[in-house]
Parts: sequence; structure tokens; C-alpha cells
Amino acid sequence: MTDNDDTDKIRNFSIIAHIDHGKSTISDRLLEITSTVAQRDSKAQLLDDMDLERERGITIKAHPVTMHYKCSDGKTYQMNFIDTPGHVDFSYEVSRSLAACEGALLIVDAAQGVQAQTVANMTLAKARGLEIITILNKVDLPAADPDAVKLQIKEMLGIDASNAILASAKTGAGIADILEEIVYSLPPPVKSTEKNTKALVFDSHYDIYRGVYTYIRVMSGSLKKGDMIKFIATKNTFEILEVGIFNPKEQKTDVLKEGEVGYILANIKKPTDVKVGDTLTLQKEHEQTPLPGFKEINPVVYAGVYPVESCDYEGLADALSKLRLNDSALYVEQENSQVLGMGFKCGFLGLLHLEIVFERISREFNIDVITTAPSVRYQITKSNGKEITIDNPSHFPDPTIITAIKEPWVLCNILVPADFMGAVMNLVNEKRGHLVDMETIEGGQVFLHIKLPLNEVIVDFNDRLKSLSKGYASFDYKQVGYEPSKIVKLEIRINEEPVDAFSSLVHTSKAESKGRQLCKRLKEILPKQQFKVPIQATIGGKIIGRETISAMSKNVTAKCYGGDITRKRKLLEKQKKGKAKMKKFGKVAIPQSAFVQILKTEES
Repeated sequence: MTDNDDTDKIRNFSIIAHIDHGKSTISDRLLEITSTVAQRDSKAQLLDDMDLERERGITIKAHPVTMHYKCSDGKTYQMNFIDTPGHVDFSYEVSRSLAACEGALLIVDAAQGVQAQTVANMTLAKARGLEIITILNKVDLPAADPDAVKLQIKEMLGIDASNAILASAKTGAGIADILEEIVYSLPPPVKSTEKNTKALVFDSHYDIYRGVYTYIRVMSGSLKKGDMIKFIATKNTFEILEVGIFNPKEQKTDVLKEGEVGYILANIKKPTDVKVGDTLTLQKEHEQTPLPGFKEINPVVYAGVYPVESCDYEGLADALSKLRLNDSALYVEQENSQVLGMGFKCGFLGLLHLEIVFERISREFNIDVITTAPSVRYQITKSNGKEITIDNPSHFPDPTIITAIKEPWVLCNILVPADFMGAVMNLVNEKRGHLVDMETIEGGQVFLHIKLPLNEVIVDFNDRLKSLSKGYASFDYKQVGYEPSKIVKLEIRINEEPVDAFSSLVHTSKAESKGRQLCKRLKEILPKQQFKVPIQATIGGKIIGRETISAMSKNVTAKCYGGDITRKRKLLEKQKKGKAKMKKFGKVAIPQSAFVQILKTEES
């Protein structure tokens, strides 16, 4: 709480930075200087709880914390810092966190300069009208060039960086200046004219013993234990059991007042009852208008998840249900494949979100899983006028009753050194994209605005972009709607039987090459049978690629050491009849390892 409950002594801020620009380390220094964390409890990346966050140097989950800082003017200020994810996949959560702030710290690496995701999150901050404090981090590095980076910030972000704070989170230089600047440059919360109580829900997490902790910023009024509250979007009502702040762990308080950031506990048992961006109000205050900006989070990338060992199915179901408790954006639906058995269809916000979930299943629950190639949702209009949305090739209708197909497109912002522009544009053309706009930036950088089908981005675009640019390129993307496209179902048949696990929805321009490539790969992987096995890639009954696995050969005439030739002919005829009968009734058992190898090939 503040000294005299005066909102003038509250500062709410967030940090905007690209991956590995030092956001988490600066957060650690701020907590140390304000004595929010005791020296004995201090550790690197304190606000990053997961091992994955520490290893990858990214923030996956938002972590608010309340700090108290005694300024040079002798007054003590309450600083509510909301640590946000930096990746484009979590842009909605970032926008809601920024909505809970009045200002933001823009951190740019003095050696690397402005990156694509910094631009994306700065756009969100500008849209909110936040006050920006510019910080150049890692100025102690030999490669640091603060003057060039200041020029870059002005060109790309339209922010005057001439008075940017020069800091080094590693050495602690400039950290005290940041705290002073927060007090003097960031505005306090604007006193609301609203008579009713309203709070913005910007995040939540699930505790196995206490239920859902709801993270809120109080916009008007106050909240305390015993209040009956209502969520406007979900229309759920609860009684508050506890309110508090983050210090950085949960710390119980008597009341949360206007302008403050904290949490409430209200006996909420299901994480789905709390939605990010929702407005919380008192139940007795009827017909409230919600705070602007709320929207339902919808997955954009889908993939099937199956246990390698069928006995792990229950364990996988349990793992996914536990992950959903603290990740409301994860969509899970039971699914059954003819060859992979029982599994789940999962929906994700993007590729990073997908990677994180699969990595956590493997690490935290020790379950080996097979994942199908990621796909997107297509909008299909049938000849009877009915529109359907599909994300699974097995749900693709008969091509004769389809009148139109639309696929999702994204606008990509790619920041790349000019030397690699030719290679990047070749990749864009290969991925069916086209250039919308281009800007030349100080320091030999080019900022490309590209339109691409989302289906082409989610497979290997980021890996290939990094490879072509030797790691210098960065990109972010946002969905810009659906556009008509020529999408077909590529089906793989093994011994005349369709195998649903290998089916996929692809653009007509890539169907033939992908079909042939899959057939060749399967020929190498699948074991030989005692009869010839045809592998066919088909589109709507038309064969576009074929390979044949030759039969296992046995020399049945080896025991004939002489005599009449008819003896050999008789044995060969008998073998021929046996092979024909086996081909008619025989089934090809596809080993589990074949699916793993094929899917790994597609991912790479």
C-alpha cells in the first residue's frame, strides 16, 4: 500500500523488449535495489519460474510484482511492474497487460539494435497511449554502439532516444536512474470519474489448493474480502475470500484500491471461468459497461498429439488437463486415429506455444509423444451454400461439392541485414508470399512487410529464415484474415489402403512435389513384405506419385540340383500363386517408428 493511499504515489509500468535483450536481468536488478527480494532469496531471472523460461531466455507467463521505492524527493512510491511475454504468440496477453499500465520501459540491446518483436509490442504500447522510457542495455559490451541504436529507434519507432538511459543490467550501471525516471516521467493512474467499481483481469493462474488466482488492475472503486463480484463477459459471480499484492509472492492485504495491481481469490475452481481481458465488477452494481479491448482467445495452429506407447494415454490425458489449468489458451479435444490410436487434437496460439507445450509434456510428465504436422483452419463453402471450418484432413469434404476454399493469411514484419535480402525474398517467393512494403533503416538493415499464408509460416519458416540470415533476421506476424486459395487433400495410400496419419491439406502448387517426396521417404522407411507394396500419393482419386516396395525374395529353386526344368517351373508357379493370394488378403503393418520418422522429417 502507499503511504497515504494517494494514487499520485503509484506507478504502473511494463517492459517491452525483444528476446535476449536483458528484460529479465533488469527486472532482477530493480527488485534488488528496491529490496523487494532479500539478498539470500535472489537468483537470476527471478520472475521466470519455469526451467524452459530460464533456458531459452524468454518470458512465457506474465509475472506482476509490487515494489516500494524511496525516491530522491524523500517520498516512497508504489511501483507495480507487470512482466509480460515478449513473443508474438502471446500478443493478446501483452495488450491486456499494457492496458493495466500507464507507462512502459523500452529496452533495446545496445549491440543488436531494434528487433522485429520490439516493433510489434511498441505498436501495442503506442495504441494504448503509454508514456515510454527508452533504455539502452548492455552498453558495457565491446560491440555496443549506443549512437547508432538511438538513430535506429528514432527511425523505426518514431521515438526521440537522445536522452535514453544507458544501462548495464550485468554490472548494475544505470538501474537507479531507471527508478528515478519511472517516478518523474511516468504518470500516476488517472483518477476515475466512474462511481462503480471496475477492475481489468490481465492474467490468472491455478493453485491446486486454493483455486484460481485472478490478476487484476483496479480501474475505479475498491475491492476487499467479502465483496460479491461478477465477471461481465462470463457472467459468473463469486465471493472474494482474499485480496493481495505480489511481493513477488502473493501477499495478503486488506483492500485493493483504485490504481493498484494485485490478485483476488474467490473460490474459483475452473480456470475457464476467468478470461484474460474481462471486466470484474461488484454484483450489486447492475448494467455495467465492460472495459474496452476484450476478445476471446482462439487457437490458430492445430496439431495431433498421440502417446508413443498406448499405455501412456491416461497419463497424456492427465498431463494435458494439468497444463490447461495454467494455460487457458490451450485447446484440447479427444481424437482417434486409425493407425495412431487414441490421442488428442490440440490448438495453440502459435508455433512457440506449441513447442512449449510439447516440451513440458516430455519434461514435466516424462511421456513420449508423437505429434502430427501442425495445420491451420480452412473455411470451406459447399455447393449448398453451407460454410464449414476444418483443421483436419479427415474432415475434408468431397471436392465435387466444394465451391470455395479460404485459408488464413498473415502480415509478417521481417528485419534483416541488406546483405541477406535476396535470400530472404527467395524464401518468401517459395512460401507463396509477396512483398507489401519495404523500409531501409540506418545501419544497413531492411524492414520488410510481407504477406504470407499462415500454413507456410508454421512449418519451417522461422528456422530457414534464421539459417539464411546466419541468425541476424527476426520476424513477427499477425493474422489479417482469410483469402481464397486452391487447397487440396493429399492422401497417401499404402497397398491401396488410405493412411489418415500421412494425409494433409496442401496448396495445389506444392501437392505433387510433397506427394512424391512422401512416397520416396516411405519407401526407405517401411519394411519389406512377402509381396510387392505400392505406395501412392493421390488427390481426389488421381495418382500424382508412386513408389513400390519390392517383395522379399526367396530362391525356391535352390534345392533343385538338376533334373527336368519342369520341376523348377512347378515351384516358381506355386510361389507366384502364393504371392498373388498374399497380395489379395495380406495387410501391411506399419511400425510405430515409421510414423515418428516421417513426422520428424516433416517438422525439420
